[in-house]
Amino acid sequence: MLDKILRMIITLLLALAGGALLHLASPALTLFISTEILKMDMGFFKLTLASMLCILVGALLGGFIGFILSSFLIQQLKRFNVWVETQFNKMPIHDVIAGACGLAIGLIIANLLSYSFAKIPVVGDYIPVVFSIVLGYLGIHITIKKRKDIAGLFDGIPKTLREAVKARDKDKDKDKGAKQAAAAENKHYKLLDTSVIIDGRIADICETGFLEGTLLIPVFVLEELQHIADSADALKRVRGRRGLDILQKIRTESNKLKVEITNVDFDDVNEVDSKLVRLGQQVGGKIITNDFNLNKVAQLRGVEVLNINELSNAVKPVVIPGESMQVTVVKDGKEPGQGVAYLDDGTMIVVENGRRHINNTIDVEVTSALQTAAGRMIFAKPRV
Repeated sequence: MLDKILRMIITLLLALAGGALLHLASPALTLFISTEILKMDMGFFKLTLASMLCILVGALLGGFIGFILSSFLIQQLKRFNVWVETQFNKMPIHDVIAGACGLAIGLIIANLLSYSFAKIPVVGDYIPVVFSIVLGYLGIHITIKKRKDIAGLFDGIPKTLREAVKARDKDKDKDKGAKQAAAAENKHYKLLDTSVIIDGRIADICETGFLEGTLLIPVFVLEELQHIADSADALKRVRGRRGLDILQKIRTESNKLKVEITNVDFDDVNEVDSKLVRLGQQVGGKIITNDFNLNKVAQLRGVEVLNINELSNAVKPVVIPGESMQVTVVKDGKEPGQGVAYLDDGTMIVVENGRRHINNTIDVEVTSALQTAAGRMIFAKPRV
């Protein structure tokens, strides 16, 4: 199909060339044949009958010659194409690009210079051709030879662009971080750890309305709860399931607080408590826990902690020395003769000389109270 198109084009071009050449010879025809009919104007393009006949004859001859020679010319064109392709394959692509750019620059300069010399008599029409050949060749030769030096001039541009893009991305990250920090501050995130969820008292505290903001439950805490709930140890399994039930209760029944689950995780950290502290630093939230060690670590790393045990101790009734109360002694104390009793809220009461009253309900008088991080202890003695 391509050969047919090329043959048609070659035939047409030679037909046009033959017609143009014989058209130039039409004045000579009228000199040899002085007939008025040949000099008659045909009425279009200022052509005479002689010119028209020359063009038709030239076109027919040129077309016939083109049709005969087209096969040979197509073969030569294919060979030339293969040669050009072979030469290009031998050249690196950057040399080809550099040569093309050099050729374009050379031809532009040649065109600008040719305009100045075009008005010179006789040679003015040929100077543009000479300039195009010479400057085109020089452009190709120089750009290929100096390719590395020319490329070095533009090395700073990508670097500048990269720095500009990096600076823009950095500004965007700062703005995004600032927006996230502002959003986190507005939400007043409270992070729940595994121990406080299993403890269960957090559900009742949420219902009281003393907490504000958003409860943020990390996915790694949920995974730890699930792992505990699937444990082979029956006690751990019960604790894990209790924790999951507490979370479900908070999500479905609590109208005081909004609950969110975050998929943020820290693959470079293995301990759940360390992940929780880092998340607290990231979102600017507070950790709710009853784990004494997590409490200390978080405070050392600048994360605020709300300790359920401290809250529980703070809301316990205050007892003062000399106050009387009625308790049931349930077991021996550590010291000889001591007995131990408990209030309804779990506060331990150490009764002096209370061992002989084990399993009995007696009236005692408070002698002192000791507040510790683990809870409150009351010391008392039986009333006489």
